[in-house]
Amino acid sequence: MFNDAGVDRVIHTGDITRPKTLELFEALNAPLWGVYGNNDQEEIIYLDPVAERLGFRFQQPPLMLDWCERRIVVVHDPLEFDGADLSGCDLMLHGHTHRRRIEHSEDGALIFNPGECAGTIAGLNAVGVLDLATLRPEILSF
Repeated sequence: MFNDAGVDRVIHTGDITRPKTLELFEALNAPLWGVYGNNDQEEIIYLDPVAERLGFRFQQPPLMLDWCERRIVVVHDPLEFDGADLSGCDLMLHGHTHRRRIEHSEDGALIFNPGECAGTIAGLNAVGVLDLATLRPEILSF
């Protein structure tokens, strides 16, 4: 889906859970960054070597990125925003809740979670694509 959408970069908001899940991203035509989620903690010793071998950058949240003149913070659980430096932040990405979220913080940053993509809610699986120039999110359902 990401290749078909022609994205420049992919961000994973956590809960990879298995190395073979990371291997599925090997076919991406774009680099992959991400954070580890609560369900990854016991698997990091297996996930880290695969991420490194594939050239992916994963870490414990928060992940701070400065792309296209935008400051981006990535966490797994939205409660992790509380411990992050959100100054000057334009975009806040999270997973964990399996609920779609498109809203703005009090400071005007876009808070975005495309929702469920783990397959546990049949018919509601989705990923998000975001244009950093306009900060307009798009939901790709599957």
